[in-house]
Amino acid sequence: MILNVSGNINRYYVQTLCMVFFPGATFGADEEVRDGVPVMNVDVSSDPGGESVTAYVSIRLNDKLCEATETVRLDEEITIATHESIAVGRAVFAAGKALLGHTPPWGILTGVRPGKVAGGILASGKGVLKTKRVLRDEYFLTPQKAALAVSVATSEMKLAKKLEKNSCSLYISIPFCPSRCAYCSFVSYTTKRLLSMIDDYLDKLLCDLESTLSMIKELGMTVSTVYIGGGTPTILSPEQLDRLFLKLEEYINPAELLEFTLEGGRPDTITAEKLRVAKEHGVTRVSVNPQTLSDQLLSEIGRHHTVEQFYQAYNIARESGIRDINVDLIAGLPGDDFKNFSETIDKIIELAPTNITVHTFSVKKASDALRKNSGVYSITGGDAAKSVSYAQIKTKFAGYKPYYMYRQKNTVGNLENVGFSVDGHEGLYNVFMMEEVQTIFSVGAGAVTKLVKCDEPFVSKSEITRLFHPKYPYEYLRMTDEDKKAEREEIFKFFGKE
Repeated sequence: MILNVSGNINRYYVQTLCMVFFPGATFGADEEVRDGVPVMNVDVSSDPGGESVTAYVSIRLNDKLCEATETVRLDEEITIATHESIAVGRAVFAAGKALLGHTPPWGILTGVRPGKVAGGILASGKGVLKTKRVLRDEYFLTPQKAALAVSVATSEMKLAKKLEKNSCSLYISIPFCPSRCAYCSFVSYTTKRLLSMIDDYLDKLLCDLESTLSMIKELGMTVSTVYIGGGTPTILSPEQLDRLFLKLEEYINPAELLEFTLEGGRPDTITAEKLRVAKEHGVTRVSVNPQTLSDQLLSEIGRHHTVEQFYQAYNIARESGIRDINVDLIAGLPGDDFKNFSETIDKIIELAPTNITVHTFSVKKASDALRKNSGVYSITGGDAAKSVSYAQIKTKFAGYKPYYMYRQKNTVGNLENVGFSVDGHEGLYNVFMMEEVQTIFSVGAGAVTKLVKCDEPFVSKSEITRLFHPKYPYEYLRMTDEDKKAEREEIFKFFGKE
């Protein structure tokens, strides 16, 4: 795609708007004008008196040209967004809708965290009905998506009140998997040579865990939730899991945590012994993720387990006595259709897990084979959109409520990922991490520590600093004491405790 931008507007923001109407678009500098390549021109200007901003947008595709001009007065109340971004968003929306005849369900709301936007509007003093109206009128969300965003935000704001002052959460990265899924973009390692690094990796991880937990204590902070993620953490043996849990217990009493999650993920790595160890050490939430209940589709996407193995793993989790079980599903997988997905969600609801997370397939750079599938860049979402809607309706009538949500770039139909929960069994770490209401300390390869200062979640603006750990396990193993010292100094400086 060819994009020309002038005026006071962030180019990346305009690119995300482009992808609402042209999913999968790239913005290479060497792109040439030719049939099939859309050309968008964006110009933002202020009037001489400084009373308004105007955005002009033109989009040409082949021999069709559509234009739109939107003016926003500076005295017009704009919630959350800037006047420039609203003007540009409205103009892109109008021109794109005229060109393609498509109304995006999320309107011009492009961010990862729609719940945070809705929460900010609610926190500004507007009630539920007015917040829905703002989302519809300012951001052009459909009534269904506006209702979803407000429902999630209401739940998240309630859950954020559980947090005590000076609390934080802890993420532990286990970036290894028994095999790589075709759609995966996470840092995870599957070859025999890399899997042989697990013992050395765990030794290093435990040292870093000890220093991180000591630092949390020095900072006067308490840990509210722990999330062991991956990769596939249950690739560790029972003995390795036991070592990890024992190190945690030197600094944390699991009984005092609001939540303790072990992301099992792959059913073919879950055993009764592993979950017995997890339960004994206080784990309260475990994920068992089939993604789909179709053996053929599981094979096509590179998940080397069967539907039967999922059911076996789920029964092991249920019999372990761990309080909460989460099941992940993906709508819109290449080769999937509405019939298969609707049958999958129906069967999962019959199992009655306390958490169900429905992701929409997102096309990643790492999944080259899947990127070639012509359906993954559908502007309307096709069967994926029907599947997402069906999941939201069926979970509602089964007693689940949406409690957290996020969106990704290049998601089929520009749709969303939503976590549903039985009341009182929400995945708290997911909310705290996604809505950036507290600091998340992370250890391990590919992990990101997110330092957060926030006086009042959803009300006051957060100050956030991210510290990225080495991406690959072999890089992580080469981290020195000096590297850790530098990170420690940055953390103490952030909190004003140099």
